[in-house]
This record gives sequence, structure tokens and C-alpha cells, in this order.
Amino acid sequence: IHHTVGIDLVAMSVNDILVQGAEPLFFLDYFACGKLDVARATDVIKGIAAGCEQSGCALIGGETAEMPGMYPEGEYDLAGFAVGVVEKSKVINGRSIRPGDVVLGLASNGAHSNGYSLIRKIIERSNPDLDAEFDGGQTLRQAVIAPTRLYVKPILAALEKFEIKGMAHITGGGLTENIPRVLPENCVAQIDAQSWPLPKLFQWLQQAGNVEQQEMYRTFNCGIGMAVIVPAEQADAAQAFLAGQGETVYRLGTIRKRAGSEHQTQVA
Repeated sequence: IHHTVGIDLVAMSVNDILVQGAEPLFFLDYFACGKLDVARATDVIKGIAAGCEQSGCALIGGETAEMPGMYPEGEYDLAGFAVGVVEKSKVINGRSIRPGDVVLGLASNGAHSNGYSLIRKIIERSNPDLDAEFDGGQTLRQAVIAPTRLYVKPILAALEKFEIKGMAHITGGGLTENIPRVLPENCVAQIDAQSWPLPKLFQWLQQAGNVEQQEMYRTFNCGIGMAVIVPAEQADAAQAFLAGQGETVYRLGTIRKRAGSEHQTQVA
């Protein structure tokens, strides 16, 4: 779990940098606790190092602070900071997005780093066997704590070949709250809910928590960790290229003209 948390810390920073078309350059971490547990801290830092390595980002330093009386035993506080770079002329801001463009979705690796307040509540109420086989030999515990996927290297490679007009890292707020951040005011992303399979983890969360469908899209990534908007004529080639880079890619839907003040992402 602590190794996963370290990867998550990096992923949430570098994936956010990536959506602007930038390459992450370096990362710093901050680890605070009441009394240092060396083994636990080592696991966390190893996770951070692994995340940096997977995203081509340098771990150049950090801070470890012991503050007795500030943290209960076994608890720690973790923060991260990353810097990336992109040529000003190549910054991706979504301004060129037009009706007819295609929305591609890159598969997530689970819940990533969002929705865990609800996940904990669902687990507390349903009290499942976390160590029973759940999905393809994976236990529910393993499914819940799978690390956030790092999209840096495949996306940077795709940027060299395709006109990526906009990207959205699907974090807190899910699909319906993150995709609008990159859309012009006059555009809506029309997402086909049948265009990708809802992973078993999210099926279980929805059923065990009795979560309404639109709330699922607002709370969880529901199997899509990154949305990528490209011109229609490049969609097939971009999808194939990203698949060749090891990503599972779905054609989620299209950009259409906005009618009045309707919400800018519709999943139906």
C-alpha cells in the first residue's frame, strides 16, 4: 500500500502537467510523521522513485519531517511537487476544439486517487472479504489499491505525431467534471456510455453502494483515466498508435455544438 501511495503521488502531479502538453522534468516530495518508521518511509519513497522512473521525471530531493504529537502512530502526511516544460507555442489549452472532433479514452488502472471517501464508506457498510478472489486472480483489496496509471511516455510520443487538441486527466469530479475544463464554451463532449466496459471494481462499487449512474460518472473515473481530443480524421490512427504504446484506448464519443447552457459533458 505504501509503495502504491508513492506512485499515486507522482502520477497525480505528472498526469496533470501532461494535459497541457508539457513534459515533467523533476519532482520533490515531503513526508511528515510523528515518529519515523524507516521501513514504511522507504516503501513510500521507493514508490515515488518508481513513479518518477516510469514518467521520465527526475526525483531531485525532498523533506522528511518528524513531528511528535502532531500525528497518531502509524499515520503520515505526504505531499509532492513537480515541474514540467512545454514550448509556449505548443501549450495545449483546448481552444482549437471544434464540433466533429473525437474523444478518445485511455483506460484507468482502477480508482486511481479519487473517490476513496465513498469507497471506504461502501467497504465499511458492506463488509466484504477483501482478500477473496475478485477479478482475474486479483483480490478486492488489490483492485482497490491499484496504483494510478502514468500516461506520460505514451502521450508524449503521440504528441509528436498527432494534433492533440485537448486532454483531461480524469480525477476528482470524474468524466463529467473534468472534460469540460478543456472545452470551449460553445462545445459539448457527447460520450457514449456503451463505448467502453465498466470495470468490475466500479460495477461492485455501484451495486454495493447503491450509487446512481450519473453519480458514478461524477465521483469515479469509471475505467477511463485520461481523455484525449483529436480531429476526426486522425482518430483511428491516434487510437492505434496509443494502443501500440501499451494503452487500452476507447473511442468514447464526439464533440458537438452546445445547446444553450447545457452541461458540457453528457454521458448517455
